[in-house]
Amino acid sequence: MHPVESTCVARLGYDDEGEEVLVEFHDSGLYAYAEVPPAVYAEFEAAESKGTFLNEMIKPGYPARRLRRGHPEPRLGLSRDGSG
Repeated sequence: MHPVESTCVARLGYDDEGEEVLVEFHDSGLYAYAEVPPAVYAEFEAAESKGTFLNEMIKPGYPARRLRRGHPEPRLGLSRDGSG
């Protein structure tokens, strides 16, 4: 996996053997999208907007499974109980 410039996607990867796209989001964890052809992954990597490509081309057509939950970064200025 490698980091990408995106407001929603932190890192991308591809499993050639399983034809799975691996997507790590900034705040919601790591997901695998199955049965994605290598050419579609190449388009995803080259897309100017990773989020738009993911939402329009990957999510509607390929089954997903969550591999790991995300850990959102804490908001600045708030205590653990959210009181500030």
